[in-house]
Amino acid sequence: MAHLLKKEKEFRYIEEGEGTPIIVLHGLMGGLSNFDAVTKHFGAKGYKVIIPELPIYTMSLLKTNVKSFAKYLKDFIEFKGLDEVIILGNSLGGHIGLYYTKLHPKKVKALIITGSSGLYESAMGGGYTKRGDYEVIKKKAQDVFYDPKVATKEIVDEVYETVNDRNKLVKTLAIAKSAIRHNMAKDLPKMDTPICIIWGKNDSVTPPEVAEEFHDLLPDSELYWIDKCGHAAMMEHPDEFNEILSGWLDKRGF
Repeated sequence: MAHLLKKEKEFRYIEEGEGTPIIVLHGLMGGLSNFDAVTKHFGAKGYKVIIPELPIYTMSLLKTNVKSFAKYLKDFIEFKGLDEVIILGNSLGGHIGLYYTKLHPKKVKALIITGSSGLYESAMGGGYTKRGDYEVIKKKAQDVFYDPKVATKEIVDEVYETVNDRNKLVKTLAIAKSAIRHNMAKDLPKMDTPICIIWGKNDSVTPPEVAEEFHDLLPDSELYWIDKCGHAAMMEHPDEFNEILSGWLDKRGF
C-alpha cells in the first residue's frame, strides 16, 4: 500500500485528496489496497477518499456482526467531524453501508454498492474445511474473479493466512453468518437515498440476479454492469469502474 495508514484513537485509515468525502468500506477478505485505483482517481478529482480499516478481527466475537460494524462507521464519521458523506462499499462493505444509511439517512448523500451482501451471498465464509490445502484456497480466491490471474500470490497468501488463523477463521464465519441472517429486503423499499449499483456480470459470490433485486427494491437506484467481471469490480476493471462512478456522480451533481 503506497498510502500512509493513519492511526488515531481506535481508528486506522488512509486518506487522500481534498473535497467531498467518499468513505470506502472494504469486504471480508478485502484489504484497503483493493481500492488503490479508486483512491488515486477520485483523490485527484475533488474528493477526499477515506478508507477506514474495519475491525473485522479485533471486535469481540459477540460484536462481530453487521450492526456493530455500522456502529463503528458511525463513530468514525463522528470522529472525523464529517456531515454528509458518499459511501462506497464492496461485498460486506456494501452491506455495512446499506445498514448505516438505513439508520442515518441524513448523513448519507449517496451510496455506491458493488458485489454487496444484504440480500444473498453464496457461502461467503463457507467451504474452508480443507483450509490447510494451499491449492484449494488458491482456487477459492481465484473464483472470486472472472480472470483468475487477478488473484495474485499476495492475495492468495493473505486468504490462506486468514483461514489458517483460528481466531480469524472463527470471526470470518461469524461475519458470514451475520450477513446471511441480516437480510435487508424489507428495509430497502423505505430507503430513498440515491444509490449507484455497479456489478460484475460474472459475479459468482453475489450473482447478477442479486443486483437486479437490489435495483428493484431500492426506490432511487441505477444499475450498471461490467462484463467479464467477478465480485470485485474495482479491482478487476478499475478504469471502467471509475468511469461509471464518475459519470454517475457528475449526473447526480455530487
